Amino acid sequence: MNTDATTGGFTVPIDDRYFEDYSAGAIHTYGSLLITEEEIIDFASRFDPQSFHVDRAAAKEGPFGGIVASGWHTTALMMQLFAEHYLSSVASLGSPGVDELRWLKPVRPGDRLHLRVHTLETRHSRSDPGRGIVRTLAELIDHNGAPVLRVTVINLLKTRPGS
Repeated sequence: MNTDATTGGFTVPIDDRYFEDYSAGAIHTYGSLLITEEEIIDFASRFDPQSFHVDRAAAKEGPFGGIVASGWHTTALMMQLFAEHYLSSVASLGSPGVDELRWLKPVRPGDRLHLRVHTLETRHSRSDPGRGIVRTLAELIDHNGAPVLRVTVINLLKTRPGS
């Protein structure tokens, strides 16, 4: 885990982080989320009401032997940590999408998750000198050290004013 809570391993805090502050090859680890059965069922009831996400009795007899989080819930948890700790709060211009989203292991009640990010590539935009593109491998890791989700995220970021 990063030891500097104010910068999260960067040289500047998230509210002063621009494209130039992201370095290809950098690896950072953030956060800690304890997953509860109640939140799994609440999310799935709204967005993915399959029995192994919402029905305790059916889930016990289902393919996972109990309640598991929806993959979309797991992805939303990754995004929560990504936005809170890694993605600039002042320079983010959104994302054209993600590549290779994989749910590697079911997330169960009681799992504690953290985010590990590996900045794969940074490059200036060819069409707009005021922005750059950052490709990041993001993984949610459970309390046993096993990845439960892996995705490559592409973000557009403003360059630092005056650079």
